Amino acid sequence: MSTLPFRPSRHATRPVKVSFEFFPPKTPEMETALWSAVERLAPLRPDFVSVTYGAGGSTRERTHATVSRIVRETALRPAAHLTCVAATRDEIEGVLRDYWEAGIRHIVSLRGDPVAGPGTTYEAHPGGYAQTCDLVAGIRRQGDFEVSVSAYPEKHPEAASLDADLDALKGKVECGATRAITQFFFDNDVYLRYLDRARARGIDIPIVPGILPVQNFKQAASFAARTGASMPDWLASRFAGLDGDVETRKLIAAAVAAEQVLDLVDRGISEFHFYTMNRADLVFAVCHLLGLRARDSAEPTRAAA
Repeated sequence: MSTLPFRPSRHATRPVKVSFEFFPPKTPEMETALWSAVERLAPLRPDFVSVTYGAGGSTRERTHATVSRIVRETALRPAAHLTCVAATRDEIEGVLRDYWEAGIRHIVSLRGDPVAGPGTTYEAHPGGYAQTCDLVAGIRRQGDFEVSVSAYPEKHPEAASLDADLDALKGKVECGATRAITQFFFDNDVYLRYLDRARARGIDIPIVPGILPVQNFKQAASFAARTGASMPDWLASRFAGLDGDVETRKLIAAAVAAEQVLDLVDRGISEFHFYTMNRADLVFAVCHLLGLRARDSAEPTRAAA
């Protein structure tokens, strides 16, 4: 990957599509931050926005409330995350019916982390869906949902090998997945090699690169350790000595993310999924460098957030 941030892209006129991931708020302050981010990013007209989901009733309710509000108050197309964890098939089918009735037609289907937390052994819920491919098939039986699934350029931490992980992705496609979104990565060659291997196996759905603008290096490194994503030495060196310098960190983060996506555009990639962490500024800046421009903010929203 080039080391020149903000360099002109040779394919700057290539049409680019983006999508954004948010997480449901837990507090009034987080609620304000979320809707501020939605309001800021909505005029970029993303292909869709996704809302994460966890095990347990309260988290499910927050996810449902968030995606339902997006449907009611904006022109954005929401995608609701759904996992196999801590739920029977009947309970999951009930969640899907609620989503359908609320106007949600896109589900991000995931196995989910073990109930005891990342790093512990996953156990399927009695009477539930065992793995993501089973959940994908169940979603497709329930309604004509678009179904996105996860992909891991550096393999899922629990997978025996990258080949085994690609077999799992192919199984999800065979069960009805229509798109894959990758775990974040920082080495573009890793993603492109993974894409080539997936295509060689006959996996022909879009495999959209997941991009994480590094808001906080230590936090990003912690995420990476849990998900099996590598943190290159060059990335650590760019943030070295900036723990107490928020403004410079933001500038470096924007440069790194812009460099990554512009390099991918130059190499033929035209669709990106941004992990926003419910913050808009860095993502908005990178999208601007990709050539996306905000339309009239009054157009994408039907009601004030």
